[in-house]
Amino acid sequence: MTRGKILAICQMGGEFTLNSDGSMSYVGGEAHAIDIEHDMTLLDLLSEISDMFNCNASIYSIKYFLPGNRKTLITISNDKDLKRMVEYSGDTVTTDVFLLKKTENPTPNPHPNRTTRSVVADSVPTDAITSYEATAENPKRQKIDSSWENMIMGVGQVFDSPKVFRDALHKFAISKGFMYKYIKNEGPRITVRCTTKDCPWRIFASKSPDTQELTIKKINETHTCGRESSKERTRLASQSWIASVIKDKLRENPDYRPRDIAKDLETEYGLSMSYHRAWRGKSIAEKELHGSHEEASNQLPWFCEKIMETNPGSFTIFETMEDSKLGRLFVSFHASLHGFEHGCRPLLFLDDISLKAVKHWKLLAANGVDGENDIFPVAFAVVEVETDENWRWFVGQLKSALPASRTITFVSKRRNGLEEIVTELFEDCRYGYCVDNLVEDFKEELDDTWTVELKDAAVEDFTSAVYACKVDEFNACVGRIKAESKDVAEWVLSSKPECWSNAFFEGVRYGRYSSNASETFNAWISTRNEPSVVQAIDMIRCKIMEMIYFRRENSSTWMEPLTPLMTRKVQEETTRAQTLEVIGSSGSVYEVRDDDQLTNVVNIGMWGCTCRRWQVIGLPCMHAIAVVEHIGEPVSSFCSEFFSTKCYRAAYSKSINPIADPVNTIGYPIHSSRGRGRPKLKPAEPLLKAKRAVQCSNCREYGHYKRTCKAFL
Repeated sequence: MTRGKILAICQMGGEFTLNSDGSMSYVGGEAHAIDIEHDMTLLDLLSEISDMFNCNASIYSIKYFLPGNRKTLITISNDKDLKRMVEYSGDTVTTDVFLLKKTENPTPNPHPNRTTRSVVADSVPTDAITSYEATAENPKRQKIDSSWENMIMGVGQVFDSPKVFRDALHKFAISKGFMYKYIKNEGPRITVRCTTKDCPWRIFASKSPDTQELTIKKINETHTCGRESSKERTRLASQSWIASVIKDKLRENPDYRPRDIAKDLETEYGLSMSYHRAWRGKSIAEKELHGSHEEASNQLPWFCEKIMETNPGSFTIFETMEDSKLGRLFVSFHASLHGFEHGCRPLLFLDDISLKAVKHWKLLAANGVDGENDIFPVAFAVVEVETDENWRWFVGQLKSALPASRTITFVSKRRNGLEEIVTELFEDCRYGYCVDNLVEDFKEELDDTWTVELKDAAVEDFTSAVYACKVDEFNACVGRIKAESKDVAEWVLSSKPECWSNAFFEGVRYGRYSSNASETFNAWISTRNEPSVVQAIDMIRCKIMEMIYFRRENSSTWMEPLTPLMTRKVQEETTRAQTLEVIGSSGSVYEVRDDDQLTNVVNIGMWGCTCRRWQVIGLPCMHAIAVVEHIGEPVSSFCSEFFSTKCYRAAYSKSINPIADPVNTIGYPIHSSRGRGRPKLKPAEPLLKAKRAVQCSNCREYGHYKRTCKAFL
């Protein structure tokens, strides 16, 4: 498979015709050619299509044919689908791409041998063009999503995880109408065969050694089992599978009736489903959607009390809401509050985190930064939706939990409402934008008239404007952007540089501009089984407890006055300072010249340099280090205390105490689903009723019968 680029012939406005052999041809319409790179995103493709056809590409579905197969249209719905199209094109130079409207849902001719009729391309549905089958046992036409037939493509196909592969295999089997069984179903290796005896169909997939992706290594696509499609499909449609299919519809429509579920499954998938099975599928889906909410209403208040009991000094609060089944919970452990106050810089990142393991609620988090530039969780809250009201509640609880002893700099995404909330509740604070999110917003301002090289140069200039410490450096970066586009330069100047550029920002971020909290929290919570809200919170508690212990033990061996990361940064600046010339002026003021005779003035008493890096980051710049070495003082004495080993150890000096097993202490046990495989410990044997002792009828002694009696007669 090639990983270069292909020339896509984009066609719109024509119509499909069904040929006698079941293949489809496209007639009429307008066509344009577009180069599609392997790393091109779907958003970029839609933008280019909109310009070429002078239309809104978002109302169209993008489809294509696989090489050698013109019977099934494949839908491109995300970036991975677009990359697969480039890969599947193989060595071909061009490929046909069709733009089909998402509005109408026509019925193609199911008997191409009888007549050949036209299907208007703009009216083909979004999901896929559907095919029909009929058997002697079930003459009713059955409609199956044809994209399922292409879930399993062949050797080399890659899946993100074993679960994704199993789901794809299940849909593939339903579309093909055969039963299968797992010969080996381990994490890194999966082997599956057809259940029919002597049928050679078989597939083997395994993980790559350096990634978690699962790749098909071997497959025998031949079936000799004489499958009966309708029966096999219905058998494969288990209650749990039905629950996974209808979960999204049930979330939107809680009154979704089993009768309607059975009807929709027959209409959409050609599955003849009994009312009872549809009812059981709905019951499972409801439990998955709402079971954790009902459980949380009983468990969360107790969990708050348990945190306060086992970790004195912590701050937790649970509130019920009329329009929410979950309510909202705020948690801040005493160890986190103490560590932030005594060992972390006065900097907090406010993050909204969508957890991969739990889709129906969000995490609002406030995270500090330690001396090694790692995140330090200070507080988090569980809410159902991210709204201004929930943010106001979270920031208000955060203010109650934090001691009001210093001015804090807050950093978050550039969104409406949050800036006003923070500055209103924390009157003396400073507020800034998350740089990673800001750079993504900047990239969206660069339309398709920008070449890849110009886009890269503009992003580099914008990033330099963020890190520029002086106004003239900032203006030079914006000037280069303005030379390419005045509109983009105006967007930069109107996006409040005082909230993100070092040249204007009034707060102190100490060289940290973005947060990776989303990746951290998602890595902490297992996605193997969807946890309840209490289980997820307890996972976070355990991970923070483990993190504090590990970092405290790790820092106990440090010998330098600064943390290892900051020591390396100081050493890098020291190397750069070797060629600088230091000239004393008066008292604590020095003049420093480089090889180009550029001059910077360093005030060693005020911890300031005209390059402003020392004031912005908190570590001496190379000009300041040159002066410090000139006067024979240790460089660590002129670094911010938040980078010292002493402060790092203070941040992790307190521990989070464990919470006892709730099953033995309260009537609300935290339920967890049983894992796969045989239990490692044998279950406890049930207590048996005590038996009457055996007595010998010969010697009248206990413990044996007459026929085994050995007494002398």
